[in-house]
Amino acid sequence: MVAMKRCLFVTLCFFVFCGFEHPKKDRYFYEKRGEIVWEVPLEEKKIALTFDDGPYPETTNQILDLLKQYHAKATFFVIGNRVNRFPETIKREVEEGHELANHTFNHVYFKAKMDPLTIQNEILKTEQSIVQLTGKKPALFRPPGGFYSEQLLQIAKKMGYTTVLWSWHQDTNDWRSPGVNRIVKKVLNNARNGDIVLLHDYTPGSTQTVRALKIILPELERRGFQIVTVSELINFKTQEIIRTHK
Repeated sequence: MVAMKRCLFVTLCFFVFCGFEHPKKDRYFYEKRGEIVWEVPLEEKKIALTFDDGPYPETTNQILDLLKQYHAKATFFVIGNRVNRFPETIKREVEEGHELANHTFNHVYFKAKMDPLTIQNEILKTEQSIVQLTGKKPALFRPPGGFYSEQLLQIAKKMGYTTVLWSWHQDTNDWRSPGVNRIVKKVLNNARNGDIVLLHDYTPGSTQTVRALKIILPELERRGFQIVTVSELINFKTQEIIRTHK
């Protein structure tokens, strides 16, 4: 028995010291496996603006007006219950060439281990609302607050979603109403090819995001950036890889 315990201990030490321990499940781990997208580094000057928590006609429509003015396309991570409340805004987003993505039905924070059915239903109910309205299933999912777990990622993956967060240097915190200048500086001072910028179109009582976009959009255009959807970023990256390996 003593000899067996020693053998097990030696075997365990071998696996640990030789690098066979469980991998650390950090950003690098999930990024390498393609299970979470934070950004999509590119050679070309393309950047994605994403808007969470809408639709909210009071601000979403103003954002759509600005995007149209500057020939920009965005990805809207929508809340299912607001899709049902404001279907006309959703229809406008689609008609003007923007991308709809899933942001749960009730903006639930998946901070701790939850009943898998709760997670699935939060995603599924929003999916059903979008499909019923547009006839198309969204491809991207973003967990509210950026909270994720292995359990959540596997459920989203089985449901056919790519989980998308945002570039760490492009979290504008616009939902906190930090001031127009801070939002502008966050985006423009850090703008890089393939960035995914986090903004919000559900900002009741605040027009800071709208006013910031009036500065951000023309400046990005002046710098030569094409403003595209997240799915377009991902597709451009795939094309770059194909061209490189020809």
